[in-house]
Amino acid sequence: MAREINTVGVVGFGTMGAGIVEVLARTGLAVRVVEVDAAGIERGLGHLEHSTQRAVKREKLTADESTALHGRVTTSLDLSSLADCDLVIEAVPESIELKARIFKDLDEVLKPEAIIASNTSSLSITEISVVTKRPGKVVGLHFFNPTQVLKLVEVVRTVVTEPDVITDVVAFTERLGKSPVVIGDRAGFIANALLFPYLNHAVKMLESRYATREDLDAAMRYGCGYPMGPLALLDLIGLDTAYEILDTMYHQSRNRLHSPAPLLKQMITAGLLGRKTGRGFYTYDGPDSPVVVKDVHTPSEVDSATQAREVQRVGVIGTGTMATGIAEVFAKRGYDVVLRARGLDKAEKAIGAVRKSLDRAVSKGKLSEADRDAALARISPAVEFVELADCDLVVEAVAEEIGIKKEVFAALDEVCKPGAVLATTTSSLPVIEVAAATSRPADVVGLHFFNPAQVMKLVEVVETISTGADVVATARKICLDLGKHPVHCGDVAGFIVNALLFPYLNDAVKMLEAHYAEADDIDNAMKVGCGLPMGPFALLDVVGLDVSLAIQRTLYNEFREPGFAPAPLLEHLVTAGRLGRKTGKGFRDYS
Repeated sequence: MAREINTVGVVGFGTMGAGIVEVLARTGLAVRVVEVDAAGIERGLGHLEHSTQRAVKREKLTADESTALHGRVTTSLDLSSLADCDLVIEAVPESIELKARIFKDLDEVLKPEAIIASNTSSLSITEISVVTKRPGKVVGLHFFNPTQVLKLVEVVRTVVTEPDVITDVVAFTERLGKSPVVIGDRAGFIANALLFPYLNHAVKMLESRYATREDLDAAMRYGCGYPMGPLALLDLIGLDTAYEILDTMYHQSRNRLHSPAPLLKQMITAGLLGRKTGRGFYTYDGPDSPVVVKDVHTPSEVDSATQAREVQRVGVIGTGTMATGIAEVFAKRGYDVVLRARGLDKAEKAIGAVRKSLDRAVSKGKLSEADRDAALARISPAVEFVELADCDLVVEAVAEEIGIKKEVFAALDEVCKPGAVLATTTSSLPVIEVAAATSRPADVVGLHFFNPAQVMKLVEVVETISTGADVVATARKICLDLGKHPVHCGDVAGFIVNALLFPYLNDAVKMLEAHYAEADDIDNAMKVGCGLPMGPFALLDVVGLDVSLAIQRTLYNEFREPGFAPAPLLEHLVTAGRLGRKTGKGFRDYS
């Protein structure tokens, strides 16, 4: 018979502890909170008051409900005040010694059937549990911040956790309105094990001055639809917390991708911990404020596009979805577009695809019929490269094969006028290798649009060691004129988005391969716990497993990082022809 959980204790009244207390009290539970000193209790009550008042202002809680909620919460400095609790949740800082000491003391004062849970995000539940005489009644209950909003709770079992304890804890978290995922005891569990290597990688990219903090964050927001960029998210989490999680993961895995970036340690030493101190990767208008203010690292508002070359006529090479999308974007903005294909029939078919897309926009009320007709009139078909001779900018969007792209650029070099900007839309191939096929590498730049080009705001502007400053300025000006958000990066495999995204996807495949969690649970953890628009396996099936494997191989071959080696399961699925939605079978089967 399921145990009744009516009185719950919480040890630790910081940001996370206060969030857990609020969730419990909102559900009607009696909550007893223990802190180390009176100042801690005062701070915690302040957090609770601030959060509930905000909920009242937003009409998510009535004033009477807020008063009743506060009435269910009692505080103390003594663990013995928790003696009759059915469940106690520990939410103190990430120190194994501190947590073990608290669990040992709780074991002495709690009734024998009481469950003790740790909110740790990375430490070993097994290691914490063994200090008690009831390891079978110890679990991990990892809530996510802000606890009041995020639904995911990772329920962590050890090899000795009693099955009925897991059953009761799962039922309890569902009673709180949360979405529990049951997993084994491994550093980082699901969400953090996938999230923190990605965050760490972003810090290392900033550390190497590969891209600015603004461009790293904008790339993931606009390119992947993430609610926050990695550096802004680290500021929210706290750099000290992130360091401890990564360090714990590294000591368990010995995976270099989990080794905290040196920049993290330097910033922590300097007291730059993120929002809670008012300064981290960004500067805020005060401690605990979400409002970013300008600082010495904020980019100048002076636009270098004053050096840009004049662009009026644009060539687009290719007939696929990306090529037609790019042609449409330019034509809608008033540029004359020459759409080059290998045959006139293919060119006409590609223009037909643009027409269909514009018709859809008209039917949705997003475009007038006159604007549609004007955009179509600006696009002309071409077969011979010489028909691109008077273009000011030529954008190549052919197959992602270096040999084909080099042939195209060699042909463009022969016919394009001096001063024409030559751009490639490659997502992972070296731009310099394409540029080397011409006699004008200074005129060659990467312009990586995201699919669908008509919708996605992000464009990665990829500068090689040979690209001229005025060409980069031209590329940026063009992106802004198209209503896009340009981010700048060097010519390194994966640029920004793919370099951050695909190792994370690869890690998810390795997690599934190790039978640590099911695909549905992993997807749910990342969607619900981290607010991502899609889980990793849903995204892999959309991108295509063959495309994903090719990008991961490119990253591995460039960086020679063992952690970037493609997961064998991904290779096996591609070999078996399970390529995702396009074949009807990938990590999931589609009808």
